[in-house]
Amino acid sequence: MKTAVNTAINRSMTLSVADFKEITKARLAISVVFSSLAGYLLGAHQINVISLLLLAFGGYCMVGASNAYNQIIEKDLDALMKRTKNRPIPSGRMTVRHALIIAVILTVLGVASLYVLNPKTAMFGAISIFLYTSVYTPLKTITPLAVFVGAFPGAIPFMLGWVAATNEFGIEPGTLFMIQFFWQFPHFWALGWMLDDDYKQGGFKMLPTGKKDKGTALQIIMYTIWMLVISIVPVFGITGRLILSIPAAIVIFMMGMVMLVFAFKLYEKRDNVTARKLMLASVSYITLMQIVYVVDKFI
Repeated sequence: MKTAVNTAINRSMTLSVADFKEITKARLAISVVFSSLAGYLLGAHQINVISLLLLAFGGYCMVGASNAYNQIIEKDLDALMKRTKNRPIPSGRMTVRHALIIAVILTVLGVASLYVLNPKTAMFGAISIFLYTSVYTPLKTITPLAVFVGAFPGAIPFMLGWVAATNEFGIEPGTLFMIQFFWQFPHFWALGWMLDDDYKQGGFKMLPTGKKDKGTALQIIMYTIWMLVISIVPVFGITGRLILSIPAAIVIFMMGMVMLVFAFKLYEKRDNVTARKLMLASVSYITLMQIVYVVDKFI
C-alpha cells in the first residue's frame, strides 16, 4: 500500500513538473535566457554573478509568464491542432485558474528580479509580456502581420542583457535588437511553413502571403539578407562599444550564408523538408552567432 502511494505521488510530481515545463515552454525560455546572458556579457564592463543569476531567473519567469498567458488565451484553438492538443490546459491536466496563478506569480517574480538589476530592464521585460500577450497573440488569427508584431517582444532578450549590464539604451543594444528582430522572420516563417496545415486548423495566419508559395519564400530570402547585413555591421566600427573583429565577422557571414542557401532552396523546392532544414539552420545561427560575438569580445 505504501509503495503504491509513493508511486502515485512520484507520478503526480513528475506530471506537475512536466506540465510546468510545457506551460512555460521551458526549451524556448532557456534559449531566450541564453540570448539575454549573451547580451549581458557583451555589455558588462565587469561580470557580476548575482546579476547573471537575476537576469537568468527573471528572464525565464518573463518568458514563462508570456507563454502561460498565451496558452490560456488560445486554449480552445490549441485543442484543434495536433501539435498543441496535448498541452496541459486543452488536455484537461491543468485548469485555467491554475495556469493563471502560475502566469501571475511568474510575472511578479520576473519583473521584481529584473527591477533589482535596474528599472529599464524591468520595463523592457514588462513590455515584452504585454506585446506578446495582448497584441501578438490576438493578431495571430486575424492577420499575418502578427509575426511582425511578435518579432518585437521576440527581439528584446538579446538587447535586454546589454541594458541589464549597463542600465543604458543606445546604438549597441539597438543593434542587438535589430539582429534578433530580422532573424525571427526566416525562423518563424520556416516553422510556419512546416506547420501550415496544423496552424490552419486553429485559424492562425502565420505565412506572409497566406500560402506556401514563392511570395513567402522570397520574403524569407529578403529578411535573411537583412539579418545577415545587420549581424556584421559592428565590424565597421559604427555601433559604439559593440565591436566585431574581421575574423568574427567572416565566421558570422559564412554562417548566415548557410541560412541564405537554405532560403533559396526553399524558394526553389517549396517543400516541408527544406523548410525544416532552414528552421534548424536558423536555430543554429542565432546560437552560434551570439557565441561568436561573446568569444570575440573576450579574446
